[in-house]
Formats: sequence, structure tokens, C-alpha cells
Amino acid sequence: MLLLASSLLTLPSLSSSCSSSSSSSSSTLLDLRNCKSVNYFRQLHAIAIKTGQITEPLVAAEVLRFAAISSGRDLSYALQIFDEMPEPNIFSWNTIIRAFSESDQSPLHAVHLYIRLLHDDLPKPNRYSYPSLFKACARNSAIEEGTQIHCHVMKLGFFKDGFVLTNLARLYTLSGKMEDARKLVKRSFLQPASEANAVLHNILIDGYCRLGMISNARKLFDEMNCKSVISWNGMISRYTEVGLFKEAVDVFFVMQVDGVSPNYVTLVGVLPAMSKLGALGLGKLVHAYAAKNEIEVDDVLGSALVDMYGKCGSIEDAIHLFEALPKENPVTWSALIGGLALHGQAQDAIHYFHMMEQAGVIPSDVVFLGVLNACSHAGLVDEGKVYFNRMVTIYGLKPRIEHYGCMVDMLSRAGLLEEAEELVNNMSMKPDDVIYKALLSACRIHGKPEAGVRAAKNLLQLAPAAGDCHVLLSNFYASLGDWEAVAEVRLRMKKLDIRKNPGCSWIAVDGRINEFFVEDYSHPRTREIHLILEEMRGKLNEDGYVSDTTGVLLKIDEEEKDSMVLYHSEKIAVAFGLISTKPGMPLRVIKNLRVCGDCHEFLKQVSKLYGRRIIVRDRSRFHHFENGCCSCKDYW
Repeated sequence: MLLLASSLLTLPSLSSSCSSSSSSSSSTLLDLRNCKSVNYFRQLHAIAIKTGQITEPLVAAEVLRFAAISSGRDLSYALQIFDEMPEPNIFSWNTIIRAFSESDQSPLHAVHLYIRLLHDDLPKPNRYSYPSLFKACARNSAIEEGTQIHCHVMKLGFFKDGFVLTNLARLYTLSGKMEDARKLVKRSFLQPASEANAVLHNILIDGYCRLGMISNARKLFDEMNCKSVISWNGMISRYTEVGLFKEAVDVFFVMQVDGVSPNYVTLVGVLPAMSKLGALGLGKLVHAYAAKNEIEVDDVLGSALVDMYGKCGSIEDAIHLFEALPKENPVTWSALIGGLALHGQAQDAIHYFHMMEQAGVIPSDVVFLGVLNACSHAGLVDEGKVYFNRMVTIYGLKPRIEHYGCMVDMLSRAGLLEEAEELVNNMSMKPDDVIYKALLSACRIHGKPEAGVRAAKNLLQLAPAAGDCHVLLSNFYASLGDWEAVAEVRLRMKKLDIRKNPGCSWIAVDGRINEFFVEDYSHPRTREIHLILEEMRGKLNEDGYVSDTTGVLLKIDEEEKDSMVLYHSEKIAVAFGLISTKPGMPLRVIKNLRVCGDCHEFLKQVSKLYGRRIIVRDRSRFHHFENGCCSCKDYW
């Protein structure tokens, strides 16, 4: 026996208990169940061997359990224990099968153990044997073995067991066999309103979502007879994960209409969707709901709320909430620092970073990402370099591709393109398309054609089928007046069926999210919107505004260009806001692309002439337009 000798019995208390008549198997069993330390466990195991208690089924099973599935698991040690058990019961078999199914090295060994179990002279499998087996098959993509075990389930009469069925469904969905999983649900003997049936549906919905079949997932979700709060939370989080934020928010409200009360998990799940949509009013409702229903705003939910306020344009509310939160977790700090960076408040972001250090909280790489973003948006190149070096040398954090992206973006915006290229060439990892897009955009702005061509070639290699990359390339060549190259890029897009991501803006009015695209005519109030747009342009022209059409990189006449820039999505959203809200109310708009030069100047003037504060979040940052000025100081 390759286990422990009596020489390991070093603790006096253990030795005395060993020699004492009161040292029974029940006390050893209790010690094993309360054991937290591997060293202590091995001494207990040695006592069990020396006293002969290891031959008692309950003691042997508890020794095996600790070795196999505790935090200090040792599979080779556990297997030795198991193999030396004279007649392991089904509990012990299930324990060792589960241990291997959860292991990273050899999950399929669980199936080999199951084959041993099937011999006539051994215990029969029970309902707890199969979940681990299906998990092992799923982790090894062993569909054939999983299908054979499925047959055993039917043969042995476990096909009506919800515990077994849900794990079998998980095997099929993890393996992408959605049709088999769907059949399993249809043929299930489970009651439609049972908890097991709901779990079965949730597993299938999750499988559809992972395969990108979100409409199938929603159809199945709508068919469920008994939706628990877990089901609703799952649908909300899945919509958020795939970027369908409006749908996630819609499900959140339908949930309440159906009489299901959101819980802590619901709020944490829906807030990121509201953040992406810039739906400040809805986010405030969630905050109020938490307070009213006494849902604890801890560091996780609190960070989600701080993030929401920051991304929805109310950085003041984000700071106010942050001050009331516990601050031991770097996630809470990163939510605020990231929000300040988005709003271009670089000095404030840096201030909170130093407060974090003074509080003794170790910054994470996400915190440094926020600080570097803040430096980039404010053009603080020297400071950005200092914090990048501080992250590596002081805190020993390894830069991720996102950190390099911030540095390249910061250097490129400042016109330091040679230094940016040098950084890219000396990176510790392969650059991605985001880095080359930053370089290419800066080359167009700063008039660096040679560096731009190099960036363009690398960009095509990294993202040959990405629509935004091709649009960027087309705009770059158009800025050089190379219309032949523009035509080639456009032709390639047509051949590969690559489509430009259309400009889109959102504005929330009275709790409803309104979506607008470039030259959008679909809204019920389109006529009113266009009338106010014409009025806005007329007033601005009288005040000296001249539209900037240099961003329209097409071979068309100036009148057409002027018409095109007037109907950009953020202008339409602001126009709708003007006719839909009371005078003096701030307007909050979210845009999926970068604000163009003309829209930026247009909205500055609108904020002055109409006496409105206009807050626009574009792809990379916030712009606060007020009284003819922008918070970015025209550096964006």
C-alpha cells in the first residue's frame, strides 16, 4: 500500500485518540468530514489505516471523498485509495467517477471506470452516476460514448429522472447537437411546470445562444410554461452577451409585466445593456428598484451602477454613488476611473487612481486601461508613458493587447506616428486590427501617406473580411485622392459581400429607446424631424456656420455632400430630442461610430442657439456640448 505509515502520526492529540478506547470510527468520520488541511487529512488517513478503520465502508468512502473532490484533490492518490477498497459501494464509485469527470487531464477516464462498474458482481449505477459521465463526455466531445450511455439511461429506467435528463441535454448542447437536445426536450416525461423541465429548457436555450441561434433560443424561451427568475435572468444575460441590448431591456420589462420580481442577479445582468444603450432613465429606475426592495448595493452591483451612470453620461451621479460604496475591490475603482476617462476628465481619473493607491488597493490591469484611456483622450502623452511603465515595473502586470492599443492610439492622436510604429514593431505580442486601425486613422488625419500604406497592408492581412476595416481603407485612399484604389476597395467589398456598418444613434425619451440611422425615414415623426433639421441648419447658417463636407469621401458635388452630412444619425437623434422634450432639458445620444467633424461643429452651435446641453457618446468617448463649446476641446 503506497499510502502513509504510522511514522506520520506526529500530533499528540491524534496519537492519544488512536490509543484511547473512545477513538471510534464515528469520531474519525467526524474529523474527516470537518478536515480542511491536506496534511491533517493524511494524518487522519494514516490513523484509519493503523486502527483498521479504513476497512469500514463509511470511513473509506469519506477518505476517498476528500482525496478525490475536495479543494486539495489528488487524483492519483484517490485512485490508489479506491483500488484498495475491497468492496466500494455505489457512493464511492460515483465519487471517483465525478473526480475524473471534473479533472483537466483525463475526464474520459470516468467512462473507463463506468465500464468497470457495469460488471455483474458490482453495484448497479444510480441516478447520481450519469451527470458526471455526461459531463466527462461533453468535455472530451465524446459523442459516441455519450450516446451509448444515453441508451443505458433508457435501459435502466432513468429516462424520467430530471437530474439525469438535464445533464444529458447539457452534453448534447455543449457538443452542438441541438437537434438531439431538442428531441430530448420534446420526448421528456417531465411535467411542463416542473423545476427540472425549466432547467432542461434553460440548458437548450443556452446551447442555441452559444451557437449564435438567438432567435431559436427566444422561441423556446417563449414556449416555456413555467419561467423561473433564473430563466428570465438567463435570457437577459444572453441577449446582452450577443449585443442585443434593446432586446435584453425589453425582456427585463416583460418579466415584471408577467409578475416575476427581478433579483440581485437580474439587476447585475441588465445594467450593462442599459449602459450600452445610454438609457440613463432606465438605469435610474433599476437603482431605485434596488433601494425600494432592499437589494444590497455591494461592490459588484455598485460597480455596475457606477459603470451605468458613467456610460449613460451622468458622471456626477457615478461619483456620488462611488463615494457611498465599499472601496476594497479594484473593480469599483476601475468603474469610476473608466467612466472619467470616457468623459475626457483625465486629471480626475488620475486623481482617483492616486487615491486608490493611497487606500492600499492594488490596481488591476483594467484600472490601468482606464488611466491610459484618460491620457489618450486628453493628449497626455508623457503621463501615459509614465503609467504604462508603472504598470509593468511597479506592479508587475503584463500588458494586454488593449494596453498597447491605448498607447498606439495616444501616440497616433498626438501625431507621433514614428514612435507609434516603433512601439507596434517592438510589442511582445502580435498587433491586432484595432491597433492598425488607430494608426491608419491617424495617418489620414496627419497626412502621412507612406505610414498609412504600411498600416493598410497589415490591416488587410489581419482582417480581410471586416467591413469597418475596408471602409477605413477606402476613406484613407480617398483622402489621398487615389480614386482608383478606392474603387478597388469597393469592388473587393462587393465581391466578398462585405457591407459597411451604418451610422446609428439612440436617444431615450420617456423611457423608450429611439433608434435612428443615416438618412433615416422610418420613424413615425420623420416629417417633423426633417422640418426641425432644416430649421436648425437655417439658424446655424445665419450665425455663420458652414457645413464641413471634407469627411464625405465620395466623388459627388458639394450640394449632395451638404445634404448627406445634414442627415447623419446623431443630428436626427438630436432633432427628435428637441421636438420631444421640454425646453432646457439635456439631450443624451449614443452613436455607434466616431462623431464626424461636421456633426461636432453642428452640435456645438445647436447647444448655443437652442440653449440645450447635448451629451453624445460616440465609439470612443463622451462629448458634452454646452453654450457652443465641447468638453473634448476639439481633441478627439
